[in-house]
Amino acid sequence: MGMSDAELVPRLRTDPAALDAFYRGNVGRVTRFAARRCTSPADVADVVSATFMTAIDAAASFDPRRGTPRAWLLGIAAHELAHLYRRAGRERRAAAKYAGRRLLDEDDHARLEAQIEAQRLAPAVRDALGMAPQSERELFLLVAADGLTVTEAAQVLGIRATAARARLARVRRRLRPTVLEAL
Repeated sequence: MGMSDAELVPRLRTDPAALDAFYRGNVGRVTRFAARRCTSPADVADVVSATFMTAIDAAASFDPRRGTPRAWLLGIAAHELAHLYRRAGRERRAAAKYAGRRLLDEDDHARLEAQIEAQRLAPAVRDALGMAPQSERELFLLVAADGLTVTEAAQVLGIRATAARARLARVRRRLRPTVLEAL
């Protein structure tokens, strides 16, 4: 195009030819800057692309009185490099924090799926339990939620184990349609 960088920068957002000329004239400089400071080619590519994307967005704020377009562009590259370092630091800290933790196995997945399903069904079961008599509801909760055996729940409630089994069967019959409906 035959224009100086100072003339190209204000046109970066609106003129594709100006953007192309500015990019071609400066990509090598920004790449060398990043390559001296990065540890992988992928990081260099990230810094270079982020630098030019930021330059496009910030082109309107470029002030030639504050410095040259080269210095402005390398300043943007330095900021993008700092962002890369901060992100890499956060990733290293997260990796260190979770290093050595075991991953979920199939049993864990099955348990979590069952818990999710139980949470989904909980409102319908709670509503159906609310309509059951207090004695049946308490018995059901002692067995289902508190993990007591029917005999232990009967002892807590002060009733015979046979009566507890009959009440538990009744409340389960009441809940079954609700649960099947929710499925």
